[in-house]
Amino acid sequence: MAKEIRTIGVMTSGGDAQGMNPCIRAVVRSALNSGLKVKGIIKGYSGLLNNDIVDMTAASVGNIINRGGTILYTARCPEFIDPDPEKAAAAHAKAAENAKLHGIDGLVVIGGDGSWQGAQKLSQHGINVVGVPGTIDRDIACTEYTIGFDSAVNIALEAVIRLRDTSASHERCSVLEVMGRHCGEIALWAGLCGGADAILIPEQPESANLDYILKVIRENRARGKNHNIIVVAEGIGHSQDLAKEIQEITGIESRATILGHVQRGGAPTALDIKHASMMGAYAVDLLVRGANNRAVAYRDGEYVDFDIDEALAMPKRTSLDIIEVNRRISTYN
Repeated sequence: MAKEIRTIGVMTSGGDAQGMNPCIRAVVRSALNSGLKVKGIIKGYSGLLNNDIVDMTAASVGNIINRGGTILYTARCPEFIDPDPEKAAAAHAKAAENAKLHGIDGLVVIGGDGSWQGAQKLSQHGINVVGVPGTIDRDIACTEYTIGFDSAVNIALEAVIRLRDTSASHERCSVLEVMGRHCGEIALWAGLCGGADAILIPEQPESANLDYILKVIRENRARGKNHNIIVVAEGIGHSQDLAKEIQEITGIESRATILGHVQRGGAPTALDIKHASMMGAYAVDLLVRGANNRAVAYRDGEYVDFDIDEALAMPKRTSLDIIEVNRRISTYN
C-alpha cells in the first residue's frame, strides 16, 4: 500500500540554475492545491542537517517566477559525501530524522546527479523522495532537458555575438570559455548557434588539438575571414594559454574571455520556466501517488520518471554530432 503523504519538503541543491525559482513555485502551489503542507529547506542538505526549515504558503512563492537564483538558497554539504562511510551514513540518518521531526514524509530535491545521490540516501531512511533535474550543464543521462540549460546557453550565445562584433572590428581571434567542467553541451550549443570556428569539449579531448585549431584559423583567414571565434568548455580550460599560443604562432591578435558564473544568473528563459513548472508539478503528483526514489525526466516530448538508481546508472551521451556539423558549416566562403 502506498505511503500517504501529508507534508512535503522542497530544496535546491548543488549549483544554482535559472528556473529553480519557478520550479519551487510549482512544487509549493501544486502541493498546497493537493491538500498538503509544504516546508522549505534552506541551503539544501546543510539546511536539513541544521534544521533550517520554514513553512511555505502560496504567498511565499509570489513574484518569483521570473527571478534567477533560488529563494531557498543552495550550498554544498560535505557531510553528505564524507569519505568516511560511517560519518556519511550518520549524516544521512540525521537528515532523515530531522525531516521526520518536521513532519516531512515526502521530499522534492531540485538539482543535479550529486543532489539525487543525496535523495537516494534519504529514501533508504524512510523519506519518499523525487529528484527534479536542475543544472545548467544538461548532464543528466535520463533526461533530454535540465532546468537552467536554455538560459545558460543563451547567455553564452549572446557573449559569442558580442565578441564577434569587437573581434571583427580589431581583426582578432577571440577564445571564449563557457561553463561545463565535465560536460560540453553549453559549448556545443553556443558554438554551433554562434558560428564558432571551433568548439573544444572535455568529452572529445582531440577537439583541443592545437594543430587543428590553427589549421581552421588559417584556412578561414585565407578565404577572407577577418576574425575567429573559438568556444572552449571549462573542462578543457587553459583559454588564456590557448589565446597566447594562437597569437605567438600565427601573429593574429588573440584575446581570451572567461564567462564564468554570469551564465548562472539572470531571469530564466520561457523554455526554462515552462519545463521547471511542469517538472515541479509532476514531482508533486508522484509524491501524492506514493512514489519513492523517483527522478523526473523529459523524453520524447513527455514528462516521465525513472527510479533514481536506474537514472544515475545511465551512461551520458553528449551531442558529438554537433562537433561534426559545426566543422562542415563553420568554413568561411
